[in-house]
Amino acid sequence: MPEAPGFLEGFSFLTHFILLVVLLGGLGMAVARTSLSFAAKVKTWSVVVAVILAWFGVALYLSTRGVFETGDGTPVPPIPFAIVLPVVVGLLLLMRSAAFAAVIDATPLSWMIGMQFYRVLGVVFLMLWAGGHVPGEFALPAGIGDILVGVIALPVAYLAARGFSRTREAAYAWNTFGILDLVVAVSTGFLTSPGPLQQLAMDNPNYLTTAYPLVMIPAFAVPVSLILHGLCIWKLRRLRADEHTAKGSPVATEQDAPMTQ
Repeated sequence: MPEAPGFLEGFSFLTHFILLVVLLGGLGMAVARTSLSFAAKVKTWSVVVAVILAWFGVALYLSTRGVFETGDGTPVPPIPFAIVLPVVVGLLLLMRSAAFAAVIDATPLSWMIGMQFYRVLGVVFLMLWAGGHVPGEFALPAGIGDILVGVIALPVAYLAARGFSRTREAAYAWNTFGILDLVVAVSTGFLTSPGPLQQLAMDNPNYLTTAYPLVMIPAFAVPVSLILHGLCIWKLRRLRADEHTAKGSPVATEQDAPMTQ
């Protein structure tokens, strides 16, 4: 397996530090906006934070132990389980929680979109491709797609914050694009990595994406991003349900006020 470039571990640490700060900080501000009792706020925030940190710790432990590494003799790549299970279990549990529904209702749509600006850190794939460390069949769609999702998040968040017409359509389109970007990145990762699914980059296999530290992106950052997209779509559906309940009155609530308020 080729050696990872020296900057990669530091970049990975920075990426996941930023991601955790965004998640935990955003969750704290959202919980504070709810009408839950103080005890319920503390319990909700503490439980979700504990789960996120435990999840991160397990992913980090497995990644550093080489559990996700694949090779020609790997019968079943383990990464799909690290991606799919947290997304399915996480969304099912969160969407069944009345307390977390209150958190979603209290979170401005603009926050839920704008926080994924961190996706611009996908530039690391282009940096690795430029250095010859990963194949272009993976790096170009993954890197360019992530950067576009992160950059486009800002104007869509602005539309949501200002309450412009067609905001909901733009939000659905952005979420769809963001999910497709992750699907493409994961798919090209499988197709270019050594193992039973490899169909591309046969002369330059994609070893780094299943090895620490880069594997932390599919093992943690990708499912986190998918869950955030799922919660954002849930938020949009709840806004539409509220609008129908109000008998067609326009949605113009405190939750979609500018992020600075």
